[in-house]
Amino acid sequence: MSVMTSKTFSLGAELTVDRLGFGAMRLAMGTFAGPARDPETGIAVLRRAVELGVNHIDTAGFYGRDAVWANELIRAALTPYRDDLVIATKVGPLPGPNGVPSGQATAAQLRGLIEAELRSLGLDRLDLVYLRVGGMTGPGHESIAERFAVLAELRAEGLIRHLGVSNVDAAQLAEARAIAPVAAVQNRHTSGMELLAECEEAGIAYVPYFPLGGGVGSSPLDAERLRKVAARLGATTAQVAIASLLTSSPTVLVIPGTGSLAHLEENLAAHALELGDQDLSDLRGQGVPDGPVRCPAPDGSSSGAGEPR
Repeated sequence: MSVMTSKTFSLGAELTVDRLGFGAMRLAMGTFAGPARDPETGIAVLRRAVELGVNHIDTAGFYGRDAVWANELIRAALTPYRDDLVIATKVGPLPGPNGVPSGQATAAQLRGLIEAELRSLGLDRLDLVYLRVGGMTGPGHESIAERFAVLAELRAEGLIRHLGVSNVDAAQLAEARAIAPVAAVQNRHTSGMELLAECEEAGIAYVPYFPLGGGVGSSPLDAERLRKVAARLGATTAQVAIASLLTSSPTVLVIPGTGSLAHLEENLAAHALELGDQDLSDLRGQGVPDGPVRCPAPDGSSSGAGEPR
C-alpha cells in the first residue's frame, strides 16, 4: 500500500486512528496569551470534526485561558465518547502567571497531573499520554528517565493505555524506550524530522506539532512552491501542506488545529487531495529533505496551526 492510500495507522499496534486528526490547542484560545475563545464555537468544531471522521484528538490540560479549557470542551462536546475515538494528551509543562506553559513538572507532580487529565476529560483511562519535555524551544537534552518512569508506573496501574514523548532528541527517546514501550513521538515539525526514520523502523507514530508551521519563519521560495501546486490542483495552500505531510511517511499522523469551522473543513478536505510525483517534486525542490513546506497565508505571510485559525 502506498503512502498516499494509507489512511490509517495502528497506534501502539492496537488503536486504529485516521492519520489526519485534530489538534485541540486552538479551541480555547488563539494563543497562550489569550484572549479566550467562545466555548460554544469550540464545541461545534469538535462535533463537526467527529462527524467528518476524525477519531484522533490531541489535547492537553494546559490548553486554555480564563474559564475556557480544551479538555472541558472535549468532554462537553463528545461524551459519551465513541468507542473508536482516541484522545491523546500530554503532561509536563506548567503554566506561568501569564498563562504561558513555561515551567516543567517534577516527577512527583506527574501523578496529580494525570489524575487532573482523567477528571477534566471524564475518563477512567487515558488512551495516550505524552511526556512533554522542555519549554517552547527545541529539546533541552536533559534526562527524562525519572519522569517517564512515573508515567510507566501509572500505565502499569491501568490509568494510561499508551505512552509517548514530545519535544525530545534521539537520546531522550532511547532513554524512554528503555523504560517502557513508546507508541508515539510528538516533535515540532521541521523539514528534517530527524527521528522519523527510527519511528518508521519501530512502528512508532510520528506526530509533528504545529503541522502547518506554527508561525515561525518561512522561506519565500517554499511559499511560492505551495502556491504553484495549490493553483494547479485547485486546492488551498493549507490543504497542500497537510497532504504533503501525509505523503512523507506512513507513520506520520497530522493534527492541524483550529477554532474555526471553516478552517476545520478546509483542513480535513486535504484527505482527498492526491499529490502526484510532479507535485511532490515542485514542493520539495532540489536538495530539500522529505516533508512538507510551510503554509503561507493569503496575504503572503506565514500562517499555520501555530497561529490563530
